[in-house]
Amino acid sequence: MECKIILMGFGSVGQGIANVIAMKKDIIKDNYDAELKLVAVADSSSSAICQEGLDEQLLIDTKKNKGKLSNYPEYGSDISGIDVLDAVEYDCLIECTPTNKETGEPAYSLTMKAFEARKDVVTSNKGHLALRFKDVIDAAEKNNVQFRYEATVGGAMPIINCAKDTLSSCKIESITGILNGTTNYILSRMTAEGSSYEDILKESQELGIAETDPTADVEGEDAACKTVILANSLLGVDATYTDVEVIGISNITSEAIELAKDAGYLIKLIGEVTPTTLKVSPRLVKKGSAYDVSGTLNMATIKTDLADEITVVGKGAGSIETASAMITDLISILKLKK
Repeated sequence: MECKIILMGFGSVGQGIANVIAMKKDIIKDNYDAELKLVAVADSSSSAICQEGLDEQLLIDTKKNKGKLSNYPEYGSDISGIDVLDAVEYDCLIECTPTNKETGEPAYSLTMKAFEARKDVVTSNKGHLALRFKDVIDAAEKNNVQFRYEATVGGAMPIINCAKDTLSSCKIESITGILNGTTNYILSRMTAEGSSYEDILKESQELGIAETDPTADVEGEDAACKTVILANSLLGVDATYTDVEVIGISNITSEAIELAKDAGYLIKLIGEVTPTTLKVSPRLVKKGSAYDVSGTLNMATIKTDLADEITVVGKGAGSIETASAMITDLISILKLKK
């Protein structure tokens, strides 16, 4: 069978998707009898559209060398945004536009339009789910389509699918973990070197680990969006972003980290999800515990009624890493259609 894909968003993650499809499409065809075709790919202001399929590497090269997908040979277009979904026939929308926790757009409108057209959706976008999770899930169920969102929490770290599939016999009682790689990198470096928050943040920005505007990461906003998604998805808590108590790491000093080290502890930005608590804040964790992970790694401990505690660890960001979770979600959808 053919699986015709519209890919909305062609930044780091979107290009990772194209890269992974190029790497894995032959294996996916052999294993799942599914031929993946990118029939439309859109950046912020343009697109490339071809019903017969676009070349993944040429898409990446066009974006890198010419800046806009409208420069894609022969099939470049000025069609952008939601109009792309009307420009071509497709089976699945892969949505990785930038997260907007104020409005949830454009992800919300793109997703709802795809559902109304009876199309499946895979997303890495946290904004619309942190604001309107129940609305989105209800729309998918109403239209009898698949909606997958593993990549919204923890990048390549398998937590949502792990809890729903591998731990399907269990009741999930709580989830506690490190849900943001940028803050974990900053705190890990401060711990290892004794450097100040400001110095490590600046270096992180130079390395491309922290954004030019790091607010969403360092003030805990990104982790808060993820706690909301976990609460709704795994604990059935009807919550939105405003229900999360959030404290970031910008006030953490090297002196505080040294005091913690002397006492056998580390300071980590921890997200906590229980039926009654949604919280993101810096906390003391024991050296050598499951929370003692460094760099940009994410981790989460899932507490269950039958299996006790299960801890997952993985890369919480990265182009290929996030794409791996999204293509895995796509494969899960393909399996259901066989």
